[in-house]
Amino acid sequence: MLEIRAATPADVPTIFHFTQQLAIFEKLPEAVTGTAAQLALDLFGPRPLAEVVLATWAGEAVGFALFFPTYSTFLTRPGLHLEDLFVLPDYRGRGIGRALLTHLGALAQTRGCGRLEWAVLDWNAGAIAFYERMGATVLPDWRICRVEGEALDQLAASSPV
Repeated sequence: MLEIRAATPADVPTIFHFTQQLAIFEKLPEAVTGTAAQLALDLFGPRPLAEVVLATWAGEAVGFALFFPTYSTFLTRPGLHLEDLFVLPDYRGRGIGRALLTHLGALAQTRGCGRLEWAVLDWNAGAIAFYERMGATVLPDWRICRVEGEALDQLAASSPV
Protein backbone atom coordinates (compact mmCIF):
# COMPACT_ATOMS: atom_id res chain seq x y z
CA MET A 1 0.00 0.00 0.00
CA LEU A 2 2.88 2.40 0.77
CA GLU A 3 5.17 3.67 -1.96
CA ILE A 4 7.95 6.27 -1.75
CA ARG A 5 8.76 7.89 -5.08
CA ALA A 6 10.50 10.94 -6.49
CA ALA A 7 8.14 13.83 -7.09
CA THR A 8 7.34 15.01 -10.61
CA PRO A 9 6.26 18.44 -11.85
CA ALA A 10 2.64 17.23 -11.74
CA ASP A 11 3.02 16.81 -7.95
CA VAL A 12 3.82 20.47 -7.25
CA PRO A 13 0.24 21.49 -6.27
CA THR A 14 0.14 18.60 -3.78
CA ILE A 15 3.58 19.45 -2.38
CA PHE A 16 2.59 23.10 -1.98
CA HIS A 17 -0.66 22.08 -0.25
CA PHE A 18 1.28 19.82 2.11
CA THR A 19 3.66 22.72 2.83
CA GLN A 20 0.70 24.89 3.80
CA GLN A 21 -0.65 22.12 6.03
CA LEU A 22 2.76 21.72 7.69
CA ALA A 23 2.88 25.46 8.38
CA ILE A 24 -0.55 25.28 10.03
CA PHE A 25 0.60 22.33 12.18
CA GLU A 26 3.70 24.29 13.20
CA LYS A 27 1.49 27.28 14.10
CA LEU A 28 3.13 29.35 11.34
CA PRO A 29 0.53 29.65 8.55
CA GLU A 30 1.62 33.21 7.76
CA ALA A 31 5.16 31.99 7.09
CA VAL A 32 4.17 30.49 3.73
CA THR A 33 4.68 33.47 1.44
CA GLY A 34 5.87 31.62 -1.67
CA THR A 35 3.86 30.20 -4.54
CA ALA A 36 3.39 26.85 -6.20
CA ALA A 37 4.82 28.36 -9.39
CA GLN A 38 8.06 29.33 -7.62
CA LEU A 39 8.23 25.90 -5.98
CA ALA A 40 7.90 24.26 -9.42
CA LEU A 41 10.77 26.35 -10.74
CA ASP A 42 12.93 25.62 -7.71
CA LEU A 43 12.30 21.87 -7.89
CA PHE A 44 12.17 21.28 -11.64
CA GLY A 45 13.63 24.35 -13.33
CA PRO A 46 16.98 24.59 -15.11
CA ARG A 47 18.87 24.64 -11.79
CA PRO A 48 16.96 22.55 -9.24
CA LEU A 49 17.56 23.70 -5.68
CA ALA A 50 15.87 20.89 -3.79
CA GLU A 51 14.28 17.49 -4.25
CA VAL A 52 11.07 15.93 -2.99
CA VAL A 53 10.00 12.37 -2.37
CA LEU A 54 6.32 11.64 -1.98
CA ALA A 55 4.70 8.97 0.12
CA THR A 56 1.62 7.46 -1.44
CA TRP A 57 -0.83 5.13 0.29
CA ALA A 58 -2.96 3.06 -2.06
CA GLY A 59 -2.06 5.52 -4.82
CA GLU A 60 -2.99 8.68 -2.85
CA ALA A 61 -0.29 11.20 -1.90
CA VAL A 62 -0.22 11.33 1.90
CA GLY A 63 3.16 12.82 2.79
CA PHE A 64 6.42 14.25 1.54
CA ALA A 65 10.01 15.03 2.37
CA LEU A 66 11.82 18.00 0.83
CA PHE A 67 15.61 17.95 1.02
CA PHE A 68 18.73 19.44 -0.53
CA PRO A 69 22.49 18.86 -0.56
CA THR A 70 24.87 20.31 2.01
CA TYR A 71 28.57 19.97 2.64
CA SER A 72 30.57 19.38 5.83
CA THR A 73 34.10 20.73 5.93
CA PHE A 74 34.66 18.75 9.15
CA LEU A 75 33.79 15.48 7.41
CA THR A 76 34.94 16.67 3.97
CA ARG A 77 31.85 14.94 2.64
CA PRO A 78 28.49 15.96 1.28
CA GLY A 79 25.33 15.70 3.33
CA LEU A 80 21.60 16.04 2.97
CA HIS A 81 19.44 18.56 4.79
CA LEU A 82 15.84 17.56 5.35
CA GLU A 83 13.85 20.79 5.22
CA ASP A 84 10.33 19.42 5.56
CA LEU A 85 8.82 16.09 6.56
CA PHE A 86 5.03 15.90 6.62
CA VAL A 87 2.39 13.19 6.73
CA LEU A 88 -1.34 13.93 6.61
CA PRO A 89 -2.87 13.55 10.11
CA ASP A 90 -5.19 10.69 9.10
CA TYR A 91 -2.17 8.66 7.93
CA ARG A 92 0.13 9.19 10.91
CA GLY A 93 1.05 6.13 12.93
CA ARG A 94 1.28 3.88 9.87
CA GLY A 95 5.06 4.04 9.47
CA ILE A 96 4.97 6.61 6.66
CA GLY A 97 7.24 9.13 8.39
CA ARG A 98 9.65 6.30 9.20
CA ALA A 99 9.58 5.17 5.57
CA LEU A 100 10.33 8.69 4.32
CA LEU A 101 13.20 9.09 6.76
CA THR A 102 14.73 5.68 6.05
CA HIS A 103 14.41 6.37 2.31
CA LEU A 104 16.43 9.57 2.78
CA GLY A 105 18.98 7.70 4.89
CA ALA A 106 19.47 5.16 2.11
CA LEU A 107 19.66 7.97 -0.46
CA ALA A 108 22.29 9.76 1.64
CA GLN A 109 24.39 6.60 1.79
CA THR A 110 24.02 5.97 -1.94
CA ARG A 111 25.25 9.52 -2.59
CA GLY A 112 28.25 9.12 -0.29
CA CYS A 113 26.91 11.55 2.31
CA GLY A 114 28.41 11.73 5.76
CA ARG A 115 25.22 12.96 7.42
CA LEU A 116 21.52 13.63 7.17
CA GLU A 117 20.41 16.62 9.21
CA TRP A 118 17.25 18.55 9.99
CA ALA A 119 15.75 20.86 12.60
CA VAL A 120 12.83 20.19 14.92
CA LEU A 121 10.77 22.67 16.90
CA ASP A 122 11.57 22.45 20.61
CA TRP A 123 7.89 22.16 21.56
CA ASN A 124 7.25 19.20 19.25
CA ALA A 125 7.94 16.46 21.80
CA GLY A 126 6.31 13.80 19.63
CA ALA A 127 8.60 14.54 16.71
CA ILE A 128 11.66 14.71 18.96
CA ALA A 129 10.86 11.31 20.46
CA PHE A 130 10.22 9.87 16.98
CA TYR A 131 13.54 11.19 15.65
CA GLU A 132 15.43 9.87 18.67
CA ARG A 133 13.84 6.43 18.18
CA MET A 134 15.09 6.60 14.58
CA GLY A 135 18.65 7.11 15.87
CA ALA A 136 18.90 10.89 15.61
CA THR A 137 20.76 12.98 18.15
CA VAL A 138 19.05 16.26 19.00
CA LEU A 139 21.98 18.63 19.37
CA PRO A 140 21.40 20.75 22.50
CA ASP A 141 24.24 23.20 21.92
CA TRP A 142 23.31 24.34 18.42
CA ARG A 143 20.81 27.03 17.48
CA ILE A 144 19.55 27.92 14.03
CA CYS A 145 20.48 31.43 12.89
CA ARG A 146 18.36 33.12 10.25
CA VAL A 147 18.56 36.40 8.38
CA GLU A 148 15.55 37.19 6.20
CA GLY A 149 13.41 40.00 4.85
CA GLU A 150 14.55 43.50 5.70
CA ALA A 151 17.44 42.19 7.79
CA LEU A 152 18.73 40.27 4.75
CA ASP A 153 18.38 43.41 2.63
CA GLN A 154 20.42 45.38 5.18
CA LEU A 155 23.06 42.67 5.45
CA ALA A 156 23.47 42.50 1.69
CA ALA A 157 23.58 46.30 1.40
CA SER A 158 26.53 46.41 3.81
CA SER A 159 28.64 44.12 1.62
CA PRO A 160 31.79 45.80 0.27
CA VAL A 161 31.51 43.88 -3.02
